[in-house]
This record gives sequence, structure tokens and C-alpha cells, in this order.
Amino acid sequence: MSTHWIGGINAVSAALEHEPQQVREVMVAGKRNERVEQIVALAEQHGIAVRHAKPDALQRITGLERHQGVAANYTMPPPRDERELPELIEAAGSDALLLVLDGVQDPHNLGACLRSAAAAGVTALIVPRDRAVGMTPTVRKVAAGAADRVPLFSVTNLARTLKQLQKSGVWLTGLAGEAERSFYDIDLKGPVALVMGGESDGLRRLTAEHCDHLARIPMAGDIESLNVSVATGIALFEARRQRG
Repeated sequence: MSTHWIGGINAVSAALEHEPQQVREVMVAGKRNERVEQIVALAEQHGIAVRHAKPDALQRITGLERHQGVAANYTMPPPRDERELPELIEAAGSDALLLVLDGVQDPHNLGACLRSAAAAGVTALIVPRDRAVGMTPTVRKVAAGAADRVPLFSVTNLARTLKQLQKSGVWLTGLAGEAERSFYDIDLKGPVALVMGGESDGLRRLTAEHCDHLARIPMAGDIESLNVSVATGIALFEARRQRG
């Protein structure tokens, strides 16, 4: 397990609330507002050391200019085992809503997708282990606390995992700009996985071939595609709308 410094009020608060056993120490700097005081109190409640430092020290150790005066030394938990997915899907039943990101490499995009996933009540987020960003301090900062709310699975073989999802009764809808069918014509009720492509190439051929449906988000004008995190937000909340 690797240890990183994470920064930002939401990211540090979420780590302390959901996984305090993973936090080794907390560092604060500058003027302490009410939310930072709450973080300090929570850390002390869990017996976690709190140190004081200058703001530039927090910027140096976190690599973040906007650390909001708080950082935590955080031990990344081991990735979720993909063998847990069938049980997770079974427990969610007809409410199962999964998000698959095929090769997203920008940590800001993954963080934004995690935030939308948490807001939409996503059951699990699945990414391939190769050629994709994993959980990093930047991802946690952008996710604003959502990184601890959505189970993240990093899988060795995405095509195999997609087959496993289908065997578990999950319908796969891939978003592709070249698809003819409108995304808004797809039935997104019941166990569903939304499959999104990476920033540059979109869905890989093999990934697209494993989807039950391919659809596009209709757009006006000459714009051909949306940022993956924007498209993900649109798709997830269309699914939430259909589910009432």
C-alpha cells in the first residue's frame, strides 16, 4: 500500500469520516476556520496526530496550490477485488447502476466523474488497470470527498469484466459519438452499466463490441464530442431521471 499526502477540506474530511484507519497524520496551516477546526477535532477523536505548518509547506507536500489549509498523510487502501462485483450487484438488485470508464487518463476527469457518480448513487465505478489513471491525490481532491463513497474497481481485463457484468444481469450502454441511436431513447431502468470512452479515442473497439447498446448524446451545432466528465454527468442523471 502506498502513502500520499492529500489536501483540501472535503478530501481530508471524507478520509477521516470513512477511513480514519488509513490516515496517519493531519497537517494544518494558516488561519483555521470552522471546518478546519472540525477536521482537527475529528482527527484528535481518532487519536491521529495533528501538526501545524506554513502554507507553502502544505503546497510542497501535496502539490496543490489550493489545499485550503489542511492536508492528511493517507495510506491508499488496496484496490477492490473484482470478484466482489457480482455480490455488490446482487445486493443492489434493480437499482444497480454502474459506471465504466474505458481509459480515462486525466486525474481531473476521473475526480469529476467520481463526484457525479456519488451524487447519482452509482453502485460501483470500474476502470481498467492499464492505460488509465487510478486513485491519486489529485483525483481525491477533485472528487471533493466522493472518492470514499463510490467503490472503485481497477480491473486487469475490461472485456472479461464486461462479460461478467452481463452474466450478472447488467445491461451495458456505451456512449459513442458515431452511434446513430439517441441516448435518450435507451431504457436505463433496472441493472445498467454506462460505458464511457477515454479523452482522445473514445470507446475502444473491443469495449464497444461488448456493449448491448451504443448511443450518442444529441448535440446542436458543430461540436462533435463532450468532455468525458461532462458526458458522464449527463448520462448518469438521465439514468436517475428515468428511475424516478
